[in-house]
Amino acid sequence: MDHLDRLEAQSIYIFREAFHAVDKLAMLWSFGKDSNAMIWLAKKAFFGHVPFPLIHCDTELEFDEVYAFRDKYVKEWNLTLVSEICPPLETTDATLPHSARVAARKTGGLKNVIAREGYTGIFAGIRRDEEGTRAKERYFSPRGTEGEWDVKDQPPEFWDQFKTDFPPGTHLRIHPLLHWTELDIWLYIQRENIPIVPLYLAKPYHQLEGRDFGGKMMRFRSLGEKGITWPLESTAATIADIIAELRVTKVSERSGRPMGADEDESSFERLRAAGYM
Repeated sequence: MDHLDRLEAQSIYIFREAFHAVDKLAMLWSFGKDSNAMIWLAKKAFFGHVPFPLIHCDTELEFDEVYAFRDKYVKEWNLTLVSEICPPLETTDATLPHSARVAARKTGGLKNVIAREGYTGIFAGIRRDEEGTRAKERYFSPRGTEGEWDVKDQPPEFWDQFKTDFPPGTHLRIHPLLHWTELDIWLYIQRENIPIVPLYLAKPYHQLEGRDFGGKMMRFRSLGEKGITWPLESTAATIADIIAELRVTKVSERSGRPMGADEDESSFERLRAAGYM
């Protein structure tokens, strides 16, 4: 087995452990590189079929290319999609920065769909290397009834022994990609020929959401909503180019997203503690 085979095998193991232990599962789908790789792994874990619904917490602020990707692949991959319109900005914590409040709308949408559908476990495509708070996560992460996360009360996970038996009322977040890196994801996408939203590939940008980029070659490295996600200067127009770029770049993955770049870490910590993905 090579490096990607080992990563894949671990993720498939996580999927199957969760499917065995958790009563009612669903998976978050953001249409980004990580969640598309996660769907691919789920299909491998369950012999070509994803046996639980995919949740899209829709702020109605996705890029047009993202909606087009969703509509195409929900049919092509024969997925069950639950599209949940998120609560308005006014329902979020006014003390948070604007981009964090947009993110908090997704938390509200997720809480609503969990309460309505009764899901007891949610798969999420987070990785430890993506952001400091996420590095503290577990593969099987217990949450309270409102989705709140206590970073100081997480079960130990040694030698692939995972705690899946929790008291009634506990909600679980399951993270099959926790051990992957950004470079791993792209190498896997290349090897498996996994479809991606074309915004990840560089093209000339002149104007975007009121910003003037002067026709520079740019691409999105991390996809979020309109107005809080920006492309970064890059000439990587193919997946092979992206891989080559990642091997040498010193730029943070989330530097095109204010919540990961310009705003302080405490905002993200507060969002995660309240149930953000």
